[in-house]
Amino acid sequence: MEKQTVEMKELVSKAHRQLEIKKDTYLFREGEQAEEVYYIQSGKIQISKIAADGQELALRICSKGDIVGELTLFAEQAKYLLNAKVLEDGIVSCIQRDVLEKSLLENNKLALEFMKWMSDHFRKTQTKFRDLVLHGKKGALYSTLIRMCNSYGVMKENGILIDLQLTNQELANFCGTSREVVNRLLKDLREQGIISIKRGKITVHNLTYLRNEIDCEDCPPEICSID
Repeated sequence: MEKQTVEMKELVSKAHRQLEIKKDTYLFREGEQAEEVYYIQSGKIQISKIAADGQELALRICSKGDIVGELTLFAEQAKYLLNAKVLEDGIVSCIQRDVLEKSLLENNKLALEFMKWMSDHFRKTQTKFRDLVLHGKKGALYSTLIRMCNSYGVMKENGILIDLQLTNQELANFCGTSREVVNRLLKDLREQGIISIKRGKITVHNLTYLRNEIDCEDCPPEICSID
C-alpha cells in the first residue's frame, strides 16, 4: 500500500496515541484482545505464528508505513491471530479498531486501497508457502534470502548486502525449520562462495544460483519480498 496518499494521512491523523517500541519486546501476542491496529512510524516488527508444537513461523517483517494488527478488523470480540515482535526500536501510531473500521466503511478510496494492500500480502504469503512446500527447507532458505535481497538489499561491488541483522534462529523461523538446519545450509553456501557473512549480515554473491535452485518464477519485487 502506498503510505503517502491523502487517505492514509487522514487515517493516521486519527491515531489516539503514539507508542515507543523497544527491540525484543512484543507489540502484541496472539490470543490477546485486539482493541487497536498500529501504523509504523519507525522501527521494524516481525509478524509470526506459533504452531501447536511450539515452533515459530515468521511471516513478514514490517517497517515504516506498514499497518499491523489488521486481521482483527470486522470481527466480534476480536483477538490477535499473530505475534508482533519488535526487531528495531521505533514509534507506532495506535488507531482504535472501531475507528479504522468506520473509516473503511465511509471512505471508498481508502477501502479500495486497503483491499489491494491485503491482496498483495496474501499473494506474498501464498508464494512463501509454495516455496516451502515444493522445495523443502533448502528452498525455503534460498527463497528467504532472495526476498531479503529484494526488500533490504544494498548493491555492493562483490554482491548484494542484506542490510538487516538477524540471528540464525530468526532466519530459521522464516523457513519453518531449526537453527541447526539453517546453520548447515548457510555453511554450505559459504563454502561454495554463494554468500558471505560479516558482523551478522549476509552478502549474496551469486543471486542467480539461488534463483536457479528453486526454479524462480521471476515474480515482481513487490511480491517477492519479505515485508
